[in-house]
Amino acid sequence: MLKRLTRNRRVAIIACVFAIAMTISTPGLAQNPAPEFSLRAIDGETVTSTSLRGEVVVLAFGASWLPLTRNQMEAVKKLADQYAGRGVAVYWVSTESESPKSKNYASDEQLRTLAQKYKATVLRDPEGAVSKKLGVDQLPSVVIIDKQGSVGDRIGGMDPTADLAKQWAERLNKLL
Repeated sequence: MLKRLTRNRRVAIIACVFAIAMTISTPGLAQNPAPEFSLRAIDGETVTSTSLRGEVVVLAFGASWLPLTRNQMEAVKKLADQYAGRGVAVYWVSTESESPKSKNYASDEQLRTLAQKYKATVLRDPEGAVSKKLGVDQLPSVVIIDKQGSVGDRIGGMDPTADLAKQWAERLNKLL
């Protein structure tokens, strides 16, 4: 009886270890699916989570009035250029309100000027509804979504002296 119990325990332990190893080492499983979302580009086009499926997506959330916006926008541009044609979509997402009555207001024209200056694609997330769904709790932040539509990484805050594009690329390369 003791030998049998020991053998059964060994089999159970091996099965558990195998199951854990499969979970850890199986890439691409939707372990942290991103919520469905829809964002309006400042040119009027709508970008949805469904339309982005099959691409790795970088969403850099910020606000035009933040002092670190310049650094973030430069990193967005650099990353978009570096990964052009490789199945990576890179966006800067303004969390500013579309209501002129809000303190946190930015017009499409103001954001267009910013987009042209940095040659970046700008999406709108008025009042931060999508950023909240994606677990963004500070600005600036970055969310990287893998090809299967799962959140692959979240990066909150920024070091103003760091090479952001390089930091993001290191994390992005793990998902390609």
